[in-house]
Amino acid sequence: MIAYVVRRLWQMLPTMLGVVLLVFVLFNWVGGDPAFILAGKMANADSIANIRHQLGVDEPSYVQLWIFIKQIATFDFGLSWATGEPVSHIIATRLGPSLTVLLPLTLLETLLGIALALTVAFVRGSLTDRAVMIACTVGMSISILVYIIVFQYGLAYKLGLFPVQGWGESFWENLLRYATLPILIGLAVSIAPTLRLYRSFVLDEVGQDYVRTARAKGLSERRVMWVHVLRNAAIPIITHVMANLPALLIGAFLLERFFGIPGIGREVILAVERSDFPVIKAITVYVAAATMLFNLLTDLMYQAVDPRVQLT
Repeated sequence: MIAYVVRRLWQMLPTMLGVVLLVFVLFNWVGGDPAFILAGKMANADSIANIRHQLGVDEPSYVQLWIFIKQIATFDFGLSWATGEPVSHIIATRLGPSLTVLLPLTLLETLLGIALALTVAFVRGSLTDRAVMIACTVGMSISILVYIIVFQYGLAYKLGLFPVQGWGESFWENLLRYATLPILIGLAVSIAPTLRLYRSFVLDEVGQDYVRTARAKGLSERRVMWVHVLRNAAIPIITHVMANLPALLIGAFLLERFFGIPGIGREVILAVERSDFPVIKAITVYVAAATMLFNLLTDLMYQAVDPRVQLT
């Protein structure tokens, strides 16, 4: 196990180097000269040259690349061009609000999706199954903006059950007061595609030989579904959950923007609007690294679910 983890971490280095080179080329050569962005429309040549020197973009490309690699290794991407705040501090303070919303959302979505998928698969082909699939199709056809506007207007503004916007200092206050409505909206948006996907995973297992053998032994249909089928369907479910976790941090920007949640997704949008390259580069690199680490964790979870899986 340890040898496998070490080997996988070693194999990540070339991939990470490729990500670093791609980000460096995109922002330094394709993204344009940041000095013109920061200097403004009325800047003269001297002020632009001074800004270029302060940012280090007047150095040769190999020097800039080495500085970028050192920033990644030391987790220090300098200061934000827009606010002057350390980029590492921005990411550290924005990560908590994002996780406060996304971790409960992911947990509820996964557990509810599994329970509903097994239930629907249990009555597959019935009127209930068809009705649920039609409802999922309708739910998937509605934009997340519609969910946000309707829930925010109806539950928060009209009924006053939740705050319309805001974020507090206490974790429990944020979780139970400010994050509840965004979690409900995220669950309403994600449960339909999740249920359809998990149902397909379950139905793929229902027709396998081991299921027929379990039924021939006299096991109840409920035990067959919730024990034998679920254990084997858990592998693609784990893949789906773990692959989506890094993207969720960025993908929840609409929820964070509409509800005033100071999270990573909202910070990315603000950084793009301000052309704040240090923040964008840092988040891009960190999301890439998180994706590779979650892929490794996924493989380890495979073996935990099914010891027959060989890690190679």
